Amino acid sequence: MKLRSASALIVDSTGNEIYSKQSATPLPIGSITKLMTVMVILDARLPLDEKIRITKQDRDLIRLTGSRLNYGATLSRRSLLDLALMASENRAASALARTYPGGTEQFIRAMNAKARQLGMVDSRFTDPAGLDAGNVASPNDLVRMVKAASDYPEIADATTRLRMDVRPYPKRGPLTYGNTNRLLKNQAWNIQLSKTGYINEAGRCLVMQAKVKGRELTIVLLNSFGKLTPFGDANRVRKWIERGLSG
Repeated sequence: MKLRSASALIVDSTGNEIYSKQSATPLPIGSITKLMTVMVILDARLPLDEKIRITKQDRDLIRLTGSRLNYGATLSRRSLLDLALMASENRAASALARTYPGGTEQFIRAMNAKARQLGMVDSRFTDPAGLDAGNVASPNDLVRMVKAASDYPEIADATTRLRMDVRPYPKRGPLTYGNTNRLLKNQAWNIQLSKTGYINEAGRCLVMQAKVKGRELTIVLLNSFGKLTPFGDANRVRKWIERGLSG
């Protein structure tokens, strides 16, 4: 099997390595970061129904990306958590970190502490949204992170939801968000958890936990060139396993 992602790792539920390519090399991970962000928020047991207002502090000064959450938009912490995961909403991730006890700096310290706790020895986190290329991890580490994230029902639910309506503005209609993982629409897949990522330095990235032919797999695909390449690689993996790992 030939994958186009620069780095990849596929393991089964018992930790057996099924496929590996540059799996010990730390690379920028883009928005895969948001899995760690949400784990830290959930660990802190902050009230999920608390309303949080988006402010100028939440804007992206690294990539200058836009957002449909304008200043003054107000949503519950739970909705921000869901948007950060399923739609990779950067301001949602920034607002979650800003409203953490001690603010964003303390939050980033908590992210790195969580990584150490999980045994992610090749990882470093520098911002909550994954916009900074300083957020790095190896595929080996990301398997640990995905497995840890799968223990949180809120993460499994948000990352596999196809669409979501939110109402951040009074007297205005809902905003509809879609999931960034197009494979969720594919009937051939049974996906339990997923997250996409992209910045220039990271390329296109995808992590998933999925059942293929009755086997629970963790799939990590990093640094793909081309918007659809990680999805193509994931389909190659699925077909390879369905064929019985031959060729």
